[in-house]
Amino acid sequence: MERYEIMGRAIGRITPEESNPLWEEFEKRCRVYSAELYARLFELYGQEEGFLYLLEDLLSDAWESFRERSSSLHAYDRAHAADDMWYASHETVGGVLYVGLFAGDLTGLLDHIDYIEGLGINVIHLMPLFRTAEGESDGGYAVSSYRETDPALGSMEDLRQVISAFHGRGISVMIDFILNHTSEEHTWARKAIAGEQQYRDYYFLFPDRYEPDQYQWSLRDIFPEVRQGSFTWHEECRSWVWTTFNSYQWDLNYQNPDVFRAMAGEMMFLANVGVDVLRFDAIAFTWKEKGTSCEGLPKAHTLVRAFRALARICAPSMAFLSEAIVAPTEVLSYISRDECELSYNPLTMATGWEALATRDVRLLRRSLQDRYRLPSGCSWINYIRCHDDIGWTFDDGDAWSLGIDPKGHRGFLNDFYTGRFPGSFACGLPFQENLITGDCRISGTAASLAGLEKGLLYHDEEEITFAIRKLLLLHGIASTLGGIPLLYLGDEKGQLNDYSYRDDPDKADDSRWVHRIAACWDEECEDILQRESAQEIYALIRGLYSLRKRLPVLSSGDLKVLSNPSRHILSFTRREGSTQVTVIAHFSDHENSLETEGILDQRKLYRDLLTGEVITAYSLVGPWQFLIVEEHEDEE
Repeated sequence: MERYEIMGRAIGRITPEESNPLWEEFEKRCRVYSAELYARLFELYGQEEGFLYLLEDLLSDAWESFRERSSSLHAYDRAHAADDMWYASHETVGGVLYVGLFAGDLTGLLDHIDYIEGLGINVIHLMPLFRTAEGESDGGYAVSSYRETDPALGSMEDLRQVISAFHGRGISVMIDFILNHTSEEHTWARKAIAGEQQYRDYYFLFPDRYEPDQYQWSLRDIFPEVRQGSFTWHEECRSWVWTTFNSYQWDLNYQNPDVFRAMAGEMMFLANVGVDVLRFDAIAFTWKEKGTSCEGLPKAHTLVRAFRALARICAPSMAFLSEAIVAPTEVLSYISRDECELSYNPLTMATGWEALATRDVRLLRRSLQDRYRLPSGCSWINYIRCHDDIGWTFDDGDAWSLGIDPKGHRGFLNDFYTGRFPGSFACGLPFQENLITGDCRISGTAASLAGLEKGLLYHDEEEITFAIRKLLLLHGIASTLGGIPLLYLGDEKGQLNDYSYRDDPDKADDSRWVHRIAACWDEECEDILQRESAQEIYALIRGLYSLRKRLPVLSSGDLKVLSNPSRHILSFTRREGSTQVTVIAHFSDHENSLETEGILDQRKLYRDLLTGEVITAYSLVGPWQFLIVEEHEDEE
């Protein structure tokens, strides 16, 4: 039977309400996107005996979700229909926060919308705020219910009101879709523990080590400080459970079509809460096959594409973001209009910090020249710091081509950003350090990693000045490359590491809590020097975002990375029509002359758009200076 005939039968088995005006719109969307849905589901489950019933059930669920979608969200969908790339606007600026740390709870968040809007942020990522198990929760990523908020933060109705309030200010909302695993306290897991076979099949449960060992030999340890291996013995369940991350996070078994349908239901629920962007967490780990790394397998992509097609039917305006912290050569495979339109840009983040440590921009320049271009209709999310650790995700081939030993260089960067390297300006902590392999990632706030903590500690005015310039340098690059700049709230005030997490037994073993800290709304919680630094950083970032919104060329213009000879200067141009700007980022403790770089035309005058200063090709660029320049006519 042809797939169009099969999908037609599946659609035909849905019983619409005779008088419901939404049916025509829903059926039209089904006709457009159901072929893609069929193709992806057939790749995953086409050999299942009940495949046709799966299609019918999914489309029936989609109609129910579409029918229950509020009138305001339907209007929102229609408004976005003519602008389905709303996220690509030059005015788009992202922010990310933990509700509890930033505002206490969801109701408190309403009190700070003016602050968020004042920064220029119009896409806000609310970090995991769903119910989790008591005690350890991996920062909210061990979900016990996708349909209940953490009671300490408020209710689901509070979340709806917050999203509505943000929408009223033109601010879109992003929520995590944690699809690889649930908490062991989730209803499905509790039923599996109780022996219900239907729910045991939702997970990977094994009575002995035979099957786990068949998988384990080709897997890597994600959290080596937590345990060796990807399987945990659960005494109550009398089974070995697949737990890629923490022992209390049970991996879902997507080889079971019932799991896809169940998680599709959770996705549709979140869409109807009003979410604009779903962040697909740990996307690379979702599909398992023996003899592989179980990371980034082809069917992991197929899985997301099936979710994408279903969402286009029942929640047309919702975009997807991939959290794929994988090798640079693999990141692009997750990004397309048929999978995830948005993607984090871990490569530029990592090579930006690498350039700060080395005062050498070659790896950063190479990554932008070779690995920045995206498919049409897609966008990077450029960040310098997030809730997670920093891993050194540059490409080994790129490093070798520049005469850099990648393993040794990662070791140097780990030593530098944990302060072990003599002369380092950074105050960071190791995360998940593997003493056998030497692998490690880095925790710390952006300000502490850039040297502000050290400068304030020793009252070193030059170190403080340099740290602030380094922060502007990184945020400036993130804001001018195109894509969406993303600010971890707190960085705009230069918040420093908070080491008090070590006193909390639920957090003490996770150094990422050193930078997951409460917002400071009271000036008395900072000393004078820190307050002055915070005010300067805030003004610089706010001004940067304001300039970006005024100049479309900084986001949509053609990007050309310049190959100037200096290892200390990254430069690129952006051109749109007759408008061109040149971005100059200087990674050095010392002044340098632009004359030898060939970046600017020696016959012309230029104006730095951040400061208004007139410069020429013969000007000196200061230590850690960031400039955005355009041609300037001499008025004399």
